[in-house]
Amino acid sequence: MAGRALARDGASLDEALDQLGQTSRAVTGGEPAFDDIRALSMAWSESTLAYLHQLSCEDPLTGLASLAHIRSRLSELYRGQLGRDAAGIEETHALVVMEIPEERPGHGADQFTRAMRLSRLGDAARTVFSGTETIGRSGTNRVVVVVDRDAQLGRRVALVRTLLGMADHPTRIWIEGLPSTDRAAAALLDELCRT
Repeated sequence: MAGRALARDGASLDEALDQLGQTSRAVTGGEPAFDDIRALSMAWSESTLAYLHQLSCEDPLTGLASLAHIRSRLSELYRGQLGRDAAGIEETHALVVMEIPEERPGHGADQFTRAMRLSRLGDAARTVFSGTETIGRSGTNRVVVVVDRDAQLGRRVALVRTLLGMADHPTRIWIEGLPSTDRAAAALLDELCRT
């Protein structure tokens, strides 16, 4: 039981064992028994594994994919283009970027309100891009969608713009071309998170 509680509270196994040792010395005057060490270690590891198995690539508050997941998806696309004579990824895919404005100091929305606004952007994107597109969060004020660059892309972006035209905050939407290399795409994502 103690091992589970300590793991849930974020204590490392080393910290948990130190606490067990301190408690044992205070109560019995000696080191903890092997069975006690084993029980604490097993409970700690089971709790830690349960936590790790619940991790997701989605932000639980907004339902948007994490930046790490967007990077992974782009890397998959770049790897898929290697050795092919087909068009490069800069011709076959793009990012649709949706941005809510940065708040002025002292006039900003709280973190929860901003997360809900990003969630609404994600919902609008899912309404229009309902296939295999990856929709995720990029920084504190942007949502990005990894899309196929096809004849319908302009219309889809216009539809998202129309859906978001009724929002309580202005939203900027644009198509961002992808560079020719995976490394440059990672730098682009970093830049989209910063600015």
